[in-house]
Amino acid sequence: MTRQYLDRARERVGEEEAALTAKVDAYRSFIDRVREVPTESATPEMLTAGASPDTRQAPSDKCVAVRTAFAETVRPESVPDGDSEPLVETVRSELSEAVAATLAPTGGAVFTDECKRVTLAQAETRQAETGVTRRAVEREAASLESVADTVDLVRNWLHSADETPLDELGFEDLRRRHRRLSAFGDRCETAARERQAHLDRATSRGDLGGVTHRDLVSYLYEGFPVDYPALVTTASLARTCRDCRRVVRAHLVRRA
Repeated sequence: MTRQYLDRARERVGEEEAALTAKVDAYRSFIDRVREVPTESATPEMLTAGASPDTRQAPSDKCVAVRTAFAETVRPESVPDGDSEPLVETVRSELSEAVAATLAPTGGAVFTDECKRVTLAQAETRQAETGVTRRAVEREAASLESVADTVDLVRNWLHSADETPLDELGFEDLRRRHRRLSAFGDRCETAARERQAHLDRATSRGDLGGVTHRDLVSYLYEGFPVDYPALVTTASLARTCRDCRRVVRAHLVRRA
């Protein structure tokens, strides 16, 4: 059962890594498209119209182009399929209130040099932040892979060893099995310690801050039957090795 926790964790991490990669790529496409949109100057008439709700105009074609670019690139990777969140709300949560106001359908805004600079700066920051999170998830995947290697090695040996009843083993074979179980138990405990050390680390990139791995796994495995599937799996397997070792030791004592 505990091996299923580890399998589910690896599947979940794979899904998140793919989603983050898609979002990084989406921001890259959005940034490229925004850079190609020419800027414009706000005329006195536009400023006056934008100041009054009664005379508010639609945004310029340039703002429409940027909003369309966002809708076709970033939004699909930010909002689940079927979610009816208004586009302007997605822009606000992803980029900022200022960018959302510029791109709002009824904002009467124009795409000035400053608007373009702010939009690109916010998008580049979000792309970099998403990249940091993706690297944290990649490290989580590598940590789970290391745990899985240990788990598979020990479980495969246990299954193979179970095919031969202890009564059919000689004294020296029992001693070797006892030593092997001790070594595998230690290996599981080492894997658990390394996993704990991984959880205490963080992935960061300069001024962007970091993602602590303990917080990350809390997010990734929310709703799982256990909070720490990898640790639960290694602890369970180490306990199995100890239990088997006690049984083998009892046979050794009887034959001594």
